[in-house]
Amino acid sequence: MRLCIFSLTVFLFLGSFTACSLSQAKLPKHDVSCRGALELEQSRDNYLQGRLSAVMDKLDLKVLVEEKKIGVAVVDVTRPSCPRFAGVNENRMMYAASLPKIAILFGLFKRIEEGELKWDKRYRALASNMIRYSSNNAATELFYAVGPSYINSLLSSSRYHFYDVNNGGGLWVGKEYGSAPAWKREPLKNLAHAASAMSVARFYYMLDTNQLLEQRLTAKMKAVLSKPGLKHKFVKAIMQRHPHAKMFRKSGTWIDFHSDSALIERGGRRYIAVVLMENCDGAELLERIIIEIDKIIT
Repeated sequence: MRLCIFSLTVFLFLGSFTACSLSQAKLPKHDVSCRGALELEQSRDNYLQGRLSAVMDKLDLKVLVEEKKIGVAVVDVTRPSCPRFAGVNENRMMYAASLPKIAILFGLFKRIEEGELKWDKRYRALASNMIRYSSNNAATELFYAVGPSYINSLLSSSRYHFYDVNNGGGLWVGKEYGSAPAWKREPLKNLAHAASAMSVARFYYMLDTNQLLEQRLTAKMKAVLSKPGLKHKFVKAIMQRHPHAKMFRKSGTWIDFHSDSALIERGGRRYIAVVLMENCDGAELLERIIIEIDKIIT
């Protein structure tokens, strides 16, 4: 009798494991039984990790990887409740220029959800200019409208876990995008605008699985992140080859610091890609990297 119960348990376990391994193009676009945010790190896929490591070698990025001047996170979210993750220096926090504007956007929508701000014509225009065209003026106005302290309390909260001083830092925006002094630099590297690939990947994952906001506002926030106005880096590479792909995206550039991040839907697949690097050829490298990541997933 005990042997029968044991056999049945093993059978059910293997069946559930196989369900996550099936061809994901046939799975539902959304799955309500999503994992918790912190489980994304526990979803590393050995096959995907091997392919990503091969891409780093193929593109001659070994030195950047060893010097920790590049951080990468890739998540196949075709089935959100069974994400497949791979990363390289994913918890390495770096200066991220305009990419952390997504944190200001999150703070704005959280204030709206709490009834403290209203999603009106003014905020729609500011949010669109900040994200699609990376307007520093719009970002600065929203930074103060939402409140620097409020934004970073969200990022550091245990609920969202986007900045963790005990895990290498992460997503942080402690300064306006203007000439004024920093409000508060993050404590680990004294950066005003920072991110790690993992923190940004988690941000997109939580957004896509309705863990950031109520569903109505999730749709509005994703609409702001859609239709990128700057056609470079990830956007240039993907749209030249796959013009019907859908992208929710934010990038950043300052001198030799280059970053890009996106939730991409193409060919029945959905994936998150985040790359941050310090390299003078970063913009061109980002194009080459996203092409290879797209091949891995699709």
